[in-house]
Amino acid sequence: MKALVLASGGIDSTTCLALAMERYGKENVIALSISYGQKHTKEMESARKVAEYYGIPLRELDLAEIFIGSDCTLLQGSSGEIPKTSYAEQLKETDGKPVSTYVPFRNGLFLSCSASIALSNDCNVIYYGAHADDSAGNAYPDCSQAFNEAMNSAIFIGSGEQLRIEAPFVAKTKADVVREGIRLKAPYHLTWSCYEGGEKPCGCCGTCLDRAKAFAENGIPDPAL
Repeated sequence: MKALVLASGGIDSTTCLALAMERYGKENVIALSISYGQKHTKEMESARKVAEYYGIPLRELDLAEIFIGSDCTLLQGSSGEIPKTSYAEQLKETDGKPVSTYVPFRNGLFLSCSASIALSNDCNVIYYGAHADDSAGNAYPDCSQAFNEAMNSAIFIGSGEQLRIEAPFVAKTKADVVREGIRLKAPYHLTWSCYEGGEKPCGCCGTCLDRAKAFAENGIPDPAL
């Protein structure tokens, strides 16, 4: 078995990478990092550091042009500001729609690209770090279990039953992800989650708040801080 891991440089994908390494061995794992026109390069830089830490190949892909015209607040050119509140607070103002940091169908696009690259590199499985906290309340619908099952079915059929998706945390919380990463000794000190691109995480955007809560629930300080 050979695995391709979608690597964003955050704790979820880094934990997936550590899990794939444990299951399949270093020689059978490759990583893919995708730029989508985000406002900073911290994610890509962290993905490179994590891949270097593990000594595995990292492919990079730029899909920024696909999202031109989007009003997602994570993207370059957006006039909106990244919210400084929890996802739960943000959802109170969205009328059932995803939060403003939802990148349109990003995971669907990423997984489709991953399928082509995985098949070209003789991989049997794609790992990605979707988890239940992100899909709660429809904040990020492309992180849901239903979405994962549909994409897995499409990729399995479309690959001639050669390739499948593995989202090991899709029914688990971010605290569960961190707990597994602690067991795996994932290099969380190299990761970046913040939506801002400052020297240090802002500490108050949705992903910073979720990350802090996950480490607190595990009773340890965030190694990246």
